[in-house]
Amino acid sequence: MARVKRGVTTHARHKKVLKASKGFRGRSSTNYRIALERLEKSLQYAYRDRRQKKRDFRGLWIQRINAAVREHGITYSRFIAGLKETGIELDRKVLAAIAYDDPAAFSQVVQQVQAVIAAAAPEPAAAE
Repeated sequence: MARVKRGVTTHARHKKVLKASKGFRGRSSTNYRIALERLEKSLQYAYRDRRQKKRDFRGLWIQRINAAVREHGITYSRFIAGLKETGIELDRKVLAAIAYDDPAAFSQVVQQVQAVIAAAAPEPAAAE
């Protein structure tokens, strides 16, 4: 049988790893063995952070809604509860976008929620 020399495939594999590790710091982008380790770790981070990103954005949306709602004198939790009572079906992503881009439209939503909250609140007993 003929002898198989694997220089071509090894070179191609090394080239692929070094190309993918471009931009890493120090020898992590130039030395194959170190680049391979950093590349594997970076792929783990990428996998983890694709899921983390969804959580981070939800937190950002909640912070933006909370800040916008507090300008109208309501807390976030009361606003969300009132939103469910009014039957307005806007998710947090859309609400945050409206609060950020169009405060006038967001204030109308808040007014509708405040009307429902005021109607649902128990009347204080009159002092005699």
